[in-house]
Amino acid sequence: MTKYDYDLVVIGGGAAGLTTASGAAQLGARTLLLEKDEALGGDCLHFGCVPSKSLIRTAAVYHQMKNSKRYGLPPVSPPPVDYTEVAKRIQRVIDVIQKHDSVERFNRLGAEVRFGSSEFVDEHTLRFAEREITARKILLATGSRAAVPAIDGLEEAGYITNREIFKLTKLPESMVIVGAGAIAIEMAQAFSRLGTEVSVIQRSEQILSKEDKDMADMVMQALQEEGVTFHLQCQIKKVNGTPEGKTVVVQQGDREKSIKGEKILIALGRQANVEHLGLDGIDIDYNNKGIQVDNRLRTSRQHIFAAGDVNGGYQFTHAAGYEGGIVVSNAIFNLPRRANYTWMPWCTYTSPELASIGMNEKRAKKEGIEYSVWKEDFSASDRALAEEEARGSLKLLLDKKGKPLGVQILGPHGGELLSEWVAVLNGKVKLSTLAGAVHPYPTLGEINKKVTGSIFAEKIFSEKTRNLLQLIFRYQGSSV
Repeated sequence: MTKYDYDLVVIGGGAAGLTTASGAAQLGARTLLLEKDEALGGDCLHFGCVPSKSLIRTAAVYHQMKNSKRYGLPPVSPPPVDYTEVAKRIQRVIDVIQKHDSVERFNRLGAEVRFGSSEFVDEHTLRFAEREITARKILLATGSRAAVPAIDGLEEAGYITNREIFKLTKLPESMVIVGAGAIAIEMAQAFSRLGTEVSVIQRSEQILSKEDKDMADMVMQALQEEGVTFHLQCQIKKVNGTPEGKTVVVQQGDREKSIKGEKILIALGRQANVEHLGLDGIDIDYNNKGIQVDNRLRTSRQHIFAAGDVNGGYQFTHAAGYEGGIVVSNAIFNLPRRANYTWMPWCTYTSPELASIGMNEKRAKKEGIEYSVWKEDFSASDRALAEEEARGSLKLLLDKKGKPLGVQILGPHGGELLSEWVAVLNGKVKLSTLAGAVHPYPTLGEINKKVTGSIFAEKIFSEKTRNLLQLIFRYQGSSV
């Protein structure tokens, strides 16, 4: 039997890599974790989820201060934001979470951690720090980065991505955001609330293009009311940079217009980090979306796995963590565990939040699935009214047999409210059980009970049911 230096080598210290490395090491596998950056945690901790949600919270508090009159309080005019203090707070949060992702912790779990770049020599051998190491199994979890388009003048004018935006030393007076996905829209609202004049450029006719248009439009309306400007169906022609700022020239229909900003944020999706790994030399199949894997997350070399953003699937931290668990089952236990994304949830953390699980109308139509929509508005939620956050609604999609296809929640704490559906759908809980469950009053969570209750109310209070009951009552009355 061939002797290897390690049972498993994990390349990449983000969510997928950390989950796999910790699981494998605790099970006794000789595990080596390689990370090219200076610290573990990946984009999520340093340039994504953690700093963005910290910034969003800071912006929300400042926004409430400026809108105190809305809550029956005296009007307040807070001083301008000192962004250096905001950046310090963001870093404090990162530092606390970093302890959980520390080298010391993973060493205690039994994993060896080393920093630096690596590349394949052959399908079981990697070159790292001027030496070669071998592994029985290998996981590629190198993540992704912002995809930067080839736009005339962009490089010369200068731009920022999610890697730079949280390190700014001052609040920009104005910002042009190219793209209208989750990252773009979250940052648009956050910086607008802090005092930046924000313009968003989008190629298509709606923001958050994977979401249902009615839900996405409500998010856009909320941001517009707060001062964000949107330029939809625009093609960028060029970018000009001057000492006074930057100008993005766009074509919108037959009209050309210029959009100015101090900073340009590029948020047009993600690009898998596959360069410099030597994949071509070992015949690993990949394309511009990422490394191709099967439902067990195996690449074209079945002892080499790819998890997280690098495989081009669901680019969420929780998806990467889930995939890390799939890899542990397949690589360490040799159990044929397959990834199932049927009930993969996600959330865009705007105000209101837009959270989803399963299918929305757009996807159901694309796949030709017959469905019905059951809807409950937050304007009918007593708690939402008390919170002054009654914008939005919950949509439940059912197939023709009355089985759930998916849920979308646009409203206050939508991501948290979705958690009940995560449990219901993954646990195969009957909708009648949710409809009959008792929720504390007044809570936002009552909306989940109400939407299912309306399904059964239609059946219970139908004409057919009334006629049947009338027949029963007459029969009972005649026997007295």
